[in-house]
Amino acid sequence: MKYEVRNPDGSTGEVDRSDELVQRFRDAQIDALIAVGGDGTLGIAHCLSQKGMSIVGVPKTIDNDLQATVVTFGFDSAVSFATECLDRLHATAESHRRVMVVEVMGRYAGWIALHAGIAGSAHAILIREIPFDIRKVAGHVTRGTVGGQKHAIVVVAEGAKPVGGGHLTKAEASSGQVERLGGIGELAADQLRDLTGKETRAVVLGHLLRGGSPTSLDRLLRLNFGAAAVRALAEGRKGVMVALNPPRIDYVSLEVAVSKQKLVPIDGNAVITARALDISFGDQTP
Repeated sequence: MKYEVRNPDGSTGEVDRSDELVQRFRDAQIDALIAVGGDGTLGIAHCLSQKGMSIVGVPKTIDNDLQATVVTFGFDSAVSFATECLDRLHATAESHRRVMVVEVMGRYAGWIALHAGIAGSAHAILIREIPFDIRKVAGHVTRGTVGGQKHAIVVVAEGAKPVGGGHLTKAEASSGQVERLGGIGELAADQLRDLTGKETRAVVLGHLLRGGSPTSLDRLLRLNFGAAAVRALAEGRKGVMVALNPPRIDYVSLEVAVSKQKLVPIDGNAVITARALDISFGDQTP
């Protein structure tokens, strides 16, 4: 746990205060901590666990990118809201015969874009795991609109990247902060406008995905995770994360939980289903 500090001479550096934090917990006679969050939060939890703190992790992230659990709570709520937004955008896109490019969260994993895109009847889905050729996306959009369809919806994960290129960043990573991505939706909209000649608009859902009322699935999942976390502490477990492994909730070590991100498998059923529905990923010509 390192924090950036400014030295008297004006230079900056990093200081590790994790030992101080552990001692504060001991001084306060706090027996254990339940850490709720994604890979960043749980990575810190793992570091503190290695220093002797009794910690149990609960996976909460809309990105659904923790490898050790089938799903994280927050994901279903984000996908449900994004799908509702796509449903609404279909109406305005069709009435004005527009191409709508919808950017959603997903820095390094395209789960939200993929699931919302399929559920919301998108015509193309661009995710980090499948580098795209914007010309192929434009060709797919043009064929669809020439064939009688008056509009198109393109869903773009914020971490999507073109073939041979990288993702777009708005702010570089710094001490205690990951890089902030964004801008790919606007860029894709501009390129599609030039390539197709069609009126194109970009919509960024951004932090709208992170708030609001949770779905019933997420409510049940968080209650199950919470109960399992308390059981873990009662059983004397520490340094673990609760994980959904249907039909059970299991315990995995925090080290394993944060060791690898869960990316969209490009040969997985969701991608296969999307292709069967004639949804383009910009990687091949139909």
